[in-house]
Amino acid sequence: MRSRHILQRLHVWLAWVAGVPLLFWTLSGLWMVARPIDEVRGTGLRAPLAPLVAPAALRTPPGSLKALALERQGDRLVWIAVRPDGASFRADPVSGRGLAPVAEPEARLLAAAALAKPTAIERVTRSTAEQPPLDLRRARPAWGVMFAGGDRVYLDADTGQVLALRTEQWRAFDWMWGLHIMDLSSRENSSHPVLIGFAALALLATILGLVLLPLSSRRRR
Repeated sequence: MRSRHILQRLHVWLAWVAGVPLLFWTLSGLWMVARPIDEVRGTGLRAPLAPLVAPAALRTPPGSLKALALERQGDRLVWIAVRPDGASFRADPVSGRGLAPVAEPEARLLAAAALAKPTAIERVTRSTAEQPPLDLRRARPAWGVMFAGGDRVYLDADTGQVLALRTEQWRAFDWMWGLHIMDLSSRENSSHPVLIGFAALALLATILGLVLLPLSSRRRR
């Protein structure tokens, strides 16, 4: 009898401690699965890709390259090149000469071209690879172009490539994901002591409940 009483008290305390994270997990998980993922990602907001019509004579950038791809940016084609050390740049496909990094006026044009129905641009910010915005998740120098309504397009400042499209729903989804894994700072670490500890407590409370259930039923009979 005494051991059963101790187990019951322990189960109650464990349930109280584990109840808060369980509520957070259930609430955040329910919110995330209730949102269509294409709507969260803003798939329908992107402009359709225009066909590539390459010039008759292509000239590649000089030097050793790790990767090379042809991409349309606005009304022109550019090479997107990656050197062996990981540095990225863009080049003219006709001459092969490197092109200048993206300046703010071009960033505005490229961001608007990336959307099917762009709204008014409210703000443009520049970030470094060392301190990228939290919702970018890429260690790249970038332009962040915010449109009316909260949609934001991130462009690589060196190559002009679209790195990410973030909607208001994406940011809410991202916050819920951070709550779900109990990491609101980086929202990427799903294996840390706090999460593991609360999960272990929730598992222990569940096991104790299953052990006590037949004992309580036998006692009532």
